[in-house]
Amino acid sequence: MKGIGLSALAALMLVAFSQTAAAEVRVGFVNSDRVMKEAPPAKKAQQKLEKEFEKRDQELQRLAKQLQGMQEGLEKNGMTMAEGDRRNKEREFNDLNRDFQRKQREFREDLNQRRNEELAGVLDRANKTIKQIAEAEKYDIIFQEAVYASPRIDITDKVIKALTEAK
Repeated sequence: MKGIGLSALAALMLVAFSQTAAAEVRVGFVNSDRVMKEAPPAKKAQQKLEKEFEKRDQELQRLAKQLQGMQEGLEKNGMTMAEGDRRNKEREFNDLNRDFQRKQREFREDLNQRRNEELAGVLDRANKTIKQIAEAEKYDIIFQEAVYASPRIDITDKVIKALTEAK
């Protein structure tokens, strides 16, 4: 009987110790999506990308309108055109369409690559800021992805504010 009593007492002490230790653990959460949308460095990176790709985007829009006009012209006048003229217009349309598709694909690839480069820098700054907050406020762990995080442990606003001040 004494052995059972000591085991129960040890288990009770272990539970009490683990509850005390758990109460001392400081946990935080950062919503990375919000940081990447709302923090000034992220907004600045987005504006930089928009400016950098503005001319190419306008060129693609111009080509799209030109293609649409050509297609409408072929649909409207194709039946009344001479066979040779219609074939030439269709060939011209297909050539321009291929050029448009290629330019559009290159645009997307270049934009994605540049976005990844810009956002990597923002993410690096955000991670350094998170680490500084964690050390200054004695957090044991800060999660950046979670299925659920209580607003009580969400420090996203602190991170965005720190990034705003660090401009």
